[in-house]
Amino acid sequence: MAEYLTFALVAPLASFGDLAVGERRTGWDRPGRSAVLGLVGACLGVEREDDAAQRALAAQYGLALLCHAPGRLLADYHTAQTVSAARNRRFATRAEELAAPELNTVLSRRDYRSGAWHLAAIWPRIDAPRWSLAAIAEAMVRPVFTPCLGRKSCPLGLPLAPRIGEAADPGAALLARHRDGPEAGLRAWRDTVLLRDALADRPAPPLLAMDAADAAGDPRVLRIERRRDQPRSRRRAWQFDLRDEAVLRAVPRVPAS
Repeated sequence: MAEYLTFALVAPLASFGDLAVGERRTGWDRPGRSAVLGLVGACLGVEREDDAAQRALAAQYGLALLCHAPGRLLADYHTAQTVSAARNRRFATRAEELAAPELNTVLSRRDYRSGAWHLAAIWPRIDAPRWSLAAIAEAMVRPVFTPCLGRKSCPLGLPLAPRIGEAADPGAALLARHRDGPEAGLRAWRDTVLLRDALADRPAPPLLAMDAADAAGDPRVLRIERRRDQPRSRRRAWQFDLRDEAVLRAVPRVPAS
């Protein structure tokens, strides 16, 4: 048995961005590893320029997701004013940037998800990680920076409600949270429909997602997907590495006989 920290990732509007190249900014149907670790870092007060802390988050913690409702796809036609990129020029505030001469208009279409409902579990991969699970849980209750689900315009709809508990594996920890967690009994209307089911377009069994290495040999694996969401550097143009992620049926694992 190992300890896992579980928490809710629920928002009325979320953004799970894919590669951001060109005008079309597509998104995934579930949070990326970089997005969840970024949320954890925001709670802890980790600065984007703190390379050592960012590396610790990326290397020292495992992550698994239980995906109940991906949310309805919403595309936003987005316009923004900005200045041309120039080396060694940074603006302290958005107002300072807008005061610069020669503003340009950038056009893009950005994917959002309305009514996303996911649960996450993290655990240390080493014996002495930089932050204990208890310290991370405390930071989620009293975050240094405001956590969001994707972009800053996507505030959380429910508290993270961190809980630490023992389980046989990440999937078991998430299934227990899904069944008995603080948000499991919330009702949508007239106490007849569970809120998480009301947010789902089509009621369907939830899925689990985790690093392929953490799911090696698990008979519940449905497929392996390759995602570019392993943080390499958040300071140098948001660089990310490829990662293999396993998608599994969200059912209890049957012990090998």
